[in-house]
Amino acid sequence: MRIIPAIDIIDGKCVRLSKGDYNTKIIYNENPLEVAKSFEAHGIEYLHLVDLDGAKSSKIVNYKILEQIASQTKLKIDFGGGLKADSDLKIAFESGANQITGGSIAVKNRETFERWIEQYGSDKIILGADANNEKVAVSGWLEDSDEDLVPFIQDYQNKGIQYVICTDIAKDGMLEGPSFDLYAKILEQAKGIKLIASGGISKFDELPKLAELGCEGTIIGKAIYEGRISLKQLENYIITNLTGI
Repeated sequence: MRIIPAIDIIDGKCVRLSKGDYNTKIIYNENPLEVAKSFEAHGIEYLHLVDLDGAKSSKIVNYKILEQIASQTKLKIDFGGGLKADSDLKIAFESGANQITGGSIAVKNRETFERWIEQYGSDKIILGADANNEKVAVSGWLEDSDEDLVPFIQDYQNKGIQYVICTDIAKDGMLEGPSFDLYAKILEQAKGIKLIASGGISKFDELPKLAELGCEGTIIGKAIYEGRISLKQLENYIITNLTGI
C-alpha cells in the first residue's frame, strides 16, 4: 500500500481543516516546499497536494507551489482543487503534476471529466469521490449532491477510471480513525478499483488494517502534522514493504 502524505494549501501555506470547514483552518507551515522535502527525506515517494483556494474559487490558484515542489523534489504528485476547465488541467500537468484528482467536475460536468479520462488516460486521472453519509460531496465539500457513492464509483469504473480517492468527510481531520466499513463496501462492490483511503487516519496501527482491506494507497494529513504518526514510522513501513523483512 502506497503512503501518500497530504499538503493542503491556503494562501501559499500548508494548512489542515476539519471536516472540510475553512473556519477550522490551522497553519502548520508557511513553506510547503520545506514540508515536501521532509517527506522525501524519509523515503516517501508520493504527495497529495490540494489547492484549497482553487477548490473555493473553481479554478487553479496555487500552481506555483506545485511547480516549486515538482521541480525541487522527486515526489510523484497528485494535484486537486479547482480543476474545472481544460486550461486548469494543462496548467497542472505543465507545473509538474503526475496525476490530477477531479471531484466536483466528475459530478457537475461529466462530459468534460470523461473526455479527460480519454485524453490523458486512466493512469493520470483520479476520481475524487468524497462522501457525506454515502452521498458524494462537491465544491470543496461545501455542498452535497444526490449521487450515491458506490454507484457513482462503479459508473466511472465502467468509463475507465482505475484510481479513486475516497474521503469520508465526517472523519476528515478528526483523528478518530478511518471508515473501514465504507472502504470494505467499496472494494467489495467495485471490484478491481485502486482505492486510496483518505480521512481520519489517527495512528500507525490503522495502516496495516487498510492494507489488509485491499486499499491501494492511503492519504495521511493531520496525524503527521500533529505528531500522531512519525515520518520515521512511515519510513520503516515503506522499507519493510519493499524488502518484505
